[in-house]
Amino acid sequence: MSEFRVGIGYDLHRTAEGRRLVLGGVEIPFERGLAGHSDADVLLHAVTDALLGASSLPDIGELFPDTDPAYRDADSAKLLTAALERVRSAGFAPHNVDCVVHAEQPKLSAHKRAIAARIAQLLGLPPERVNVKAKTGEGVGAIGTGAAIAATVVALVTPHR
Repeated sequence: MSEFRVGIGYDLHRTAEGRRLVLGGVEIPFERGLAGHSDADVLLHAVTDALLGASSLPDIGELFPDTDPAYRDADSAKLLTAALERVRSAGFAPHNVDCVVHAEQPKLSAHKRAIAARIAQLLGLPPERVNVKAKTGEGVGAIGTGAAIAATVVALVTPHR
């Protein structure tokens, strides 16, 4: 089987006072975090969905529903690890991921390397196979006003035996 597959993941959460801001498994110092049932890590949620989609598996909401109290305040790194086990059971492994975080604030330039390194660690990939970019909303919409942060991820998976 020499099949390459590509998946796309996207997630968006509102910002909220009194919550930690976790992006890509890294806590970012900021006065607001993201609202959600779990730790609301939009980037790891998008990575998870991209890998699941590339492997023709159910999405993160189906596997880890926000109606299940077991996932209340869940660490998204653990959800990604559980999803990665399913990806491998389906016969695939991540090859690389390309990530975009859409956030007006905070500025993420100083954190991109740490975020990429954490994602690489979680996926068992060399650091050069994980790319993280940050884009603002240019003052437009929920992202541009700081009311939300989103992430878009493209993942390539390859056969795994």
